[in-house]
Amino acid sequence: MEVKAKLKYARTSVLKARELARLVSGKNINTALNILSINKRKSGFIIEKLLKSAVAQAEQKKIIDVDNLYIKTIAVNQGPHLRRSRPRAKGTYHLYKKKQSHIELVLSER
Repeated sequence: MEVKAKLKYARTSVLKARELARLVSGKNINTALNILSINKRKSGFIIEKLLKSAVAQAEQKKIIDVDNLYIKTIAVNQGPHLRRSRPRAKGTYHLYKKKQSHIELVLSER
């Protein structure tokens, strides 16, 4: 049995979130939570929150033994950019693109 959780439009860069996703992919739930709680990055906090949400969802279904869960797959995909601008010299402006990402998490039982 599998449990899926998605987070869309997370305000973090795809590359920074993928780096942490590679660390926890295939790990046990407790090990992954320890790795993410030690990490100081914003994307680590976001992935940790999503992982806790997926575990709570598995507990609510009462079909899966929560102690045997592991991260089967975790995917971080690119979302849309938020376009922001700042005024610059001589009446021009500079465009900033604030990155967003979509995170998909699948937990399975060993």
